[in-house]
Amino acid sequence: MAAYDRMMGEDVKQKEEKLEIFIPNGPRLGNEVIEAINISKSYGDKLLFENLSFRLPPAGIVGIIGPNGAGKTTLFRIMMGAEQPDSGEIKIGGTVQVGYVDQSHDGIDNEKTVYEVISGGHEIIELGGRTLNSRAYVGRFNFSGADQGKKAGVLSGGERNRLHLAMTLKSEANVLLLDEPTNDIDVNTLRALEEALENFAGCAVIISHDRWFLDRICTHILAFEGDSQVYFFEGGYTDYEENKKKRLGDTGPHRIKYKTLVR
Repeated sequence: MAAYDRMMGEDVKQKEEKLEIFIPNGPRLGNEVIEAINISKSYGDKLLFENLSFRLPPAGIVGIIGPNGAGKTTLFRIMMGAEQPDSGEIKIGGTVQVGYVDQSHDGIDNEKTVYEVISGGHEIIELGGRTLNSRAYVGRFNFSGADQGKKAGVLSGGERNRLHLAMTLKSEANVLLLDEPTNDIDVNTLRALEEALENFAGCAVIISHDRWFLDRICTHILAFEGDSQVYFFEGGYTDYEENKKKRLGDTGPHRIKYKTLVR
């Protein structure tokens, strides 16, 4: 009730200022970002994907879609260098600096407060050549004064998601890999994230099941379509769906299928 009263007492302008997410631009990104050349990956006898090739656009926003277990997070791990493909090659551009938000949020120290995790204990932080008050920056991710004092270990799933976003976005990366960044976050933070990504000068790759979110921001779609096949499409989510119907027919929802790995 106290949080509700505080929210109702704020005027609209204050809310908008607090929820403006700022993604600082990292080093200038060259034409070579991340390129996959005929990569394949399997687990056990399941072939997640094979002969996958794509090239990330320097200023694009790529949405990665597909059922759970299809291999989306595995692809991120390969792009990060945490795993190697069974075959094929991943090329990373010389100017690329990657920021990664994963679903497990392993980089968060549960014993530190929200404010300490994001600010490192510094009252002023430098982001993209701008000097910002740390508490004001933390507040932009919908953490009020009292919430900033919470230990990270007691946060809800949505709060941990916002916390990891705040940590990663201040790293000044020029390529962002965001694994389900919209999970459990409130509508205002979602809208602020959309605007921040649209104004980001680098490249962002986003795994999400939120088709409306993807449709509003994506320039490209990387779709795990089943049978170990992945399709790279230039255009938004709605355009991809129309393209898929033309190619495959109106298949509707179905359980993911894998090709059997032949050794």
